[in-house]
Amino acid sequence: MSVESLRMPGTVRLVFPAEPFAVRCALERLFAVLPVGLFDDDARGSAEIALTEVLNNIVEHGYAGEPGLIEVVIRPLQDGLHCVVTDRGRPMPGGVPPGAELPAASGGDLPEGGFGWFLIRCLAQDITYVRHGAANRLAFRLPARGSLTVG
Repeated sequence: MSVESLRMPGTVRLVFPAEPFAVRCALERLFAVLPVGLFDDDARGSAEIALTEVLNNIVEHGYAGEPGLIEVVIRPLQDGLHCVVTDRGRPMPGGVPPGAELPAASGGDLPEGGFGWFLIRCLAQDITYVRHGAANRLAFRLPARGSLTVG
């Protein structure tokens, strides 16, 4: 795994294997190098959840057990973080990120999965996705102060 500071002050670039343990290590490294005063506690937790969901979705669905790399570039903004995540896994179904619908419960039992994009859409803003050739590029902003939005 590599962690680089890019030319723009505070910008961080990480490249790591699309594997669950590598995602966990990348998140720990990322939040260790980000400016401490940028986030309040709620916003930091929200940022960690959103990034975890994005990266785990790439591992589980984009690469689906195949080897590959994930690149994350994060640039601090006055009001949060601008994040760009690039991978060469499978494209998103229909060429767009999933909606923010909650998975349906059956018989009072909660489903095991399906909450990821609901959480991402609640915690991140300005989400864009494009597929360029064989590469996926997901960009979004994580607010520096807690602000949960649904929908």
